[in-house]
Amino acid sequence: VSTQSTGGVLSSVGLGTGLHTFLLYLGPHIASVTMAAWECGSVDFPEPPYPEQITCGSGPATTIDLWTIVSKVRLEAFMWGAGTALGELPPYFMARAARLSGQKVEDEDFNELDDLKGKDDLDIWSRAKLAMHTLVQRAGFIGILLCASIPNPLFDLAGLTCGHFLVPFTTFFGATLIGKAVVKMHIQMLFVVFIFSKHHLEALETLISNIPEIGPAIHAPFVEFMDKQKAKLRSGGKQGGSGGSESVLSKCFEVFVVGMILYFVVSLINSLAQQYYKDNVEGGKLKAKKTN
Repeated sequence: VSTQSTGGVLSSVGLGTGLHTFLLYLGPHIASVTMAAWECGSVDFPEPPYPEQITCGSGPATTIDLWTIVSKVRLEAFMWGAGTALGELPPYFMARAARLSGQKVEDEDFNELDDLKGKDDLDIWSRAKLAMHTLVQRAGFIGILLCASIPNPLFDLAGLTCGHFLVPFTTFFGATLIGKAVVKMHIQMLFVVFIFSKHHLEALETLISNIPEIGPAIHAPFVEFMDKQKAKLRSGGKQGGSGGSESVLSKCFEVFVVGMILYFVVSLINSLAQQYYKDNVEGGKLKAKKTN
């Protein structure tokens, strides 16, 4: 649970440079629980090794449906959503502190909003920025809730807007928490559970087999991989002979995760370097001109 909360914070912190931990950790976890629930006929997985490893328990099979699986992963998903809400606080406090001290908010997207107003030849991205800024400013709690309830890469602007206009903390964080930890979390969770349900995976298997020319070549490894995962669940994670393909897949995923983390670190350092340049280099030149 604490891991998911930390992952949620990393997903949204950093003024647009967040690490997409839903795709890296929570999403795959929900998908694994979904597939295991259908294969095992139960969500009563042995603890331990759950949640680090999912294996079928020895208890009787029960009726599996969407809500049974949702109930199993709801706590982890909620904590991840709460973490993303916490990660949205730095832009809010930064803009609020700047407004109270009479300084300018150091964010290019926020500062260009005034220039966008009144223009007709705006691209879709600029229109989205301006629309969200206006919605949050005019609709208050409801506007923040709506912006937080969908996957929204522009939500940093909502935090900056709320901080700049001194929206109360309880209003901003309350709407953000409900939107991200309840509404958006359930949308994403239900989507993953729906896609990885047994009948949808079977439909995907059929679809792959019907792809012209390359279908049979892809279908065989896909079916083999799924069969090995099912056998692993049944054997308590001790299934032999599956090490080859699983090892390659595990290594590929590890490389992907490391790459995403490195990208996150580089983006964060780049943002800090740009901010340092603006504050010290450009700010020093401006002061020098005023002095002269």
